[in-house]
Amino acid sequence: MAKRDPRVDACIARAAPFARPILKHIRKIVHAGCPEVRESIKWQFPHFEHHGVMCGMAAFKHHCTFGFWKASLLFDKPIRERDAMGHFGRITSLADLPDDEKLIALVRKAAALNEAGINVRRPKSARKPIPVPDYFKSALQKNAKARNTFVTLRPSHQREYLEWVTEAKREETRASRIAKSLRWLAEGKTRNWKYQPKKR
Repeated sequence: MAKRDPRVDACIARAAPFARPILKHIRKIVHAGCPEVRESIKWQFPHFEHHGVMCGMAAFKHHCTFGFWKASLLFDKPIRERDAMGHFGRITSLADLPDDEKLIALVRKAAALNEAGINVRRPKSARKPIPVPDYFKSALQKNAKARNTFVTLRPSHQREYLEWVTEAKREETRASRIAKSLRWLAEGKTRNWKYQPKKR
């Protein structure tokens, strides 16, 4: 039996006005395709589960996203857009989504994959860790709160800060980014905190 999560209602309610009908529609489609689906909040975004995670949606300032956990087994070819996470690019209106029949079919297929226990082999990342530059280490040593946050971040979140700082071409830009990084880290924030939904 389907289980609705009131936290998903809250996420939809606090989304931008343009996003609410999109999120409501995606939610309706997922429930239509998998009547036994259960809702949850993972990584601060609404997700839908049936024998494991099936798909998830999110709303940002100017667009929404919708993606499937086992997309590589659902689509004949990759359709992910480069300008947004998910598998349908930047969704700014219902017109940006495939028709209901296609979406429901994808949800049913995703549910069937989970029911069958079929998993996607996820290749290990070949990305080499970025060494922490001495100037960034020095800055962290002067700010205990920032340092404590940085060392407890996931490697991917550490990398986001390090790439942002080390890719600065001018000394002034690098200094500005270090200052912002320390301020955000001291507040317990990730590099991309602006794009994460606000907790209420």
